[in-house]
Amino acid sequence: MFDADTYVRRRNRLKASLDSGLALFLGNDEAPFNYRDNHYQFRQDSTFLYFWGLNAANLAATLDFDSGEEILYGYEPTLDDIVWTGPLPTLSEWGEKIGVVDCRNIDRLREDVQAALAAGREVHVLPAYRGDTALKLSGLLDVAPIDLPSRESEQLVREIIALRSPKEAQEIAEIEKALEVSYHTHTAAMRATRPGLYEWEVVRQVEACHARHGSPVSFPIIFSVRGEVLHNHGHDNRMLEGQMVVHDSGATSPEEYASDITRSFPVSGRFDTRQREIYQIVLQALADATAEVRPGMPFIDVYKTAARTQMDGLKQLGLVRGDTHEAVEQGAHAAFLQCGTGHMLGLDVHDMEGLGEELVGYDDTVQRSPLFGACYVRLGRALEPDWVVAVEPGIYFIPELIDRWSAEAKYSEFIDWPAVDKYRDFGGIRIEDDVQVTADGHRVLGRPIPKTVDDVEETMASEDDGDS
Repeated sequence: MFDADTYVRRRNRLKASLDSGLALFLGNDEAPFNYRDNHYQFRQDSTFLYFWGLNAANLAATLDFDSGEEILYGYEPTLDDIVWTGPLPTLSEWGEKIGVVDCRNIDRLREDVQAALAAGREVHVLPAYRGDTALKLSGLLDVAPIDLPSRESEQLVREIIALRSPKEAQEIAEIEKALEVSYHTHTAAMRATRPGLYEWEVVRQVEACHARHGSPVSFPIIFSVRGEVLHNHGHDNRMLEGQMVVHDSGATSPEEYASDITRSFPVSGRFDTRQREIYQIVLQALADATAEVRPGMPFIDVYKTAARTQMDGLKQLGLVRGDTHEAVEQGAHAAFLQCGTGHMLGLDVHDMEGLGEELVGYDDTVQRSPLFGACYVRLGRALEPDWVVAVEPGIYFIPELIDRWSAEAKYSEFIDWPAVDKYRDFGGIRIEDDVQVTADGHRVLGRPIPKTVDDVEETMASEDDGDS
């Protein structure tokens, strides 16, 4: 945990942003794996962590914008609890850690919420992304689960997004702790990869590296020679000579902050000509997009910069023709880039998207595109100092998309479909860094993880560094 003053300061800033009502914050409960007492690894709700700091189950809190009152709700540990878990903090001890004096049994929560509603007060609630949270909210508010979206407080959501978006120095330090683990996991994966192994054999080594560093993954590991499947969580393919691997994974810091890094590399350890050509295009797109990261720059323009660089590179290979700028504006680049090129990063690997992707990534000045590919851009709005963003261009050759669009002669004024068809077995390449927006530009966070062709090949040929 950070010091108590951190959480007091954050709550005070939130209290100053709304005039009235009662904000309700529900922590996460344990999630059973296959029966009640066998749980998935616990992870607290990130907004609860941000304001209340306690990474434990069965907690809730309220913040009163009229009186300034703050209440922490939970259970006092029983002897039965202690038998199974060992000594636990009392509720008042939890409160001391975060600067809250009023601590109540969580059985009081419904009574207090209902009293506020009976008095005609607005109870501000956040979106529920978990089913058990939705059911709990339903019972507290006496609202059917299907009607909960109508009770969500957009005002509270917007204020929380505004507060959580810029990262404090201690938050940046946490992200860099996670990135140090990512350095070891990604270099370990490069060294472990070779023809004949199954993907899962390398993934197990990556997981072991996480365990050695005491750092859980921040999302399920993507490691696959089927890199054209954007979120491919399967690890069952046998890796063969001539294939590329996409490895997209992140670590979690002691305070639950995430890293998110992607590297792509050849199974053989050496890039062949075709692999090198496509890789260099994506690497240049990463450099060009990162160079655009600065305060005031709409991230949609960072995305378009990456798209144009990739289309220019593919033009040099004879896969693309015509005016690059016009091709991107019309959406032809989505034949190769079917997703966005980044997102916010923080306590969540896609930071705050549980509060609503649209509210996090867009505002009145930037609207989501209806075009295929561009419609999946998660972050479009102008960047601000101390935001942290993942920048991740990629080129993906999806056989089903190639077949459908070539049959329709879609974007044929820009794309040479017979030439593209020769790459249908290529897979995909993605390269990703985590970048802080500074006062006058940007800073790529963390120890550099190999990404030039020479550095990747050298790493894959090297011995274990002893710390992976």
